[in-house]
Amino acid sequence: MAGYLDYARIGPLSRPAAAARTDAAALAGRVNPADLDQLFALHEASLASAASLLDARPHEIALAPSTSNGLFTVAAALSGPGTVLVPRGEFPANVYPWLRFAGRGGPAVRFVDSVGERHITPDLLRRHLTPDVTALTVSAVDSLTGHLAPLAALKEVLGPGRLLIVDAIQGLGAVPLEADAADILVSGGQKWMRAGWGAALLLIRDRCGERLVPGLGGWAGVAEPFAARHPAPPLAGAAAHLATNPDFPAAAALGAAIDDLAAQGGAAVVGGRIRAVLGELLDRARLAGAEVLLDGIGPQERGGIGAFRLPGHDPAAVHRALEAGGVVTTRRDEWIRLSPHASTSDAAADLLTEALHTITRPTSHTTSHTTSHFQEPICPSN
Repeated sequence: MAGYLDYARIGPLSRPAAAARTDAAALAGRVNPADLDQLFALHEASLASAASLLDARPHEIALAPSTSNGLFTVAAALSGPGTVLVPRGEFPANVYPWLRFAGRGGPAVRFVDSVGERHITPDLLRRHLTPDVTALTVSAVDSLTGHLAPLAALKEVLGPGRLLIVDAIQGLGAVPLEADAADILVSGGQKWMRAGWGAALLLIRDRCGERLVPGLGGWAGVAEPFAARHPAPPLAGAAAHLATNPDFPAAAALGAAIDDLAAQGGAAVVGGRIRAVLGELLDRARLAGAEVLLDGIGPQERGGIGAFRLPGHDPAAVHRALEAGGVVTTRRDEWIRLSPHASTSDAAADLLTEALHTITRPTSHTTSHTTSHFQEPICPSN
C-alpha cells in the first residue's frame, strides 16, 4: 500500500521474516526429533545474528516474548535500594514495569520532568543525578516526537556505576543506535524490523550481569533444568532471566529480519533512506500549513518518526480524511504521526499532499434564488 506510513505502530511482515516463520512452523508440525533440533538451531542462529547487530556476545542476548515482557523481566531482576529515573514522557511500556516492582523489592521510581520537551538530555540528567540513582531507563527513539536519544552521552553522564536501560523498539532497524552504550536493551520485532510478534531481544551486558538477579527466571533459565532437586544454578548471561523456551517460529522470523537488515547495508543505509523519506513527507506537511512537532531538531537527531498538526482543523477529522485519501497514520491526541520505511515509495508524498490539500482548500459556496447550497467542511470542529 503506497500510503502506509505507520511502521511505528506495526510493520507488516517482510518476506524473509514471513518465510522463516512459515518454515519454522512447519518444522514444529512434524514429529522427527531432527526437526526439533533444527528449531533449536534456528534459535541459536537468531541469537548470533542479534549479537552481531548489537555488538554483543551471544550469551549476552536472550529472546523474550515482547518488549513489555522484557522490561518487566529487567524490573524484576533489578533489586533495590536505589532509584530508577524515568522521563515523564516515556511510552507506558517503559513506565509500568518500574512502578509495579518499586513496592516489591525493586528500586524507587523518580519521574524526570523536562520543561517544554519530552526527552531527557545529558544536562537534564546531570541535574537529577543524586547519589541514590542507580539506573536510567529511556526510549532509544521517542514514540511521538521521533527524537533520537543520545545514548552515548547519557551513559557518559551516568558513568560505569549506574545502568542505562534502553527500550529500543522505535529505533531498532530504523536508525543506527549507540547500542554499545546500553547496559540493558530490549526490543521487539513487530515494528521497524517487520518480524511480527512473539520475540524480542533482551540484551544484558556482562558488565552489569552481577547486579541483576533472575527474578522471573524459570526452569529454562537454569543450568540443570532436569536435576533431581531444585533450585539449580542459573545459566550464564541473559538466558538466566528466561521463564521458559522462546516461541521458535517467532525467533526464526526475528533472526531472518536481522539478517535481511544486514543484507540491505544495515541500519545506516536503511535509516538514511527512512530519514530522507520522512524529511520529504514533513516538507509536504509544512507546505500545507502544518506545524511539525519538535521541528527544531536536526535530521540526525530524529529517528523514523515525525508528527504534525493542522492549526484550525480537528485532528480526528484530519486523521479520517488522510485515511480516506489512502494515507495510513496514527493519531496521538492533537498530533498526526508519520512513520515511513525504506520501502515507502515516492507516491506516498503525493498522496499526503493531495489529502492535505483536500482538507485545507477553501470551502466553496453556491447560492440560487431559492436555495443556499453549502458544502460541509471535511474537517468540522467538535
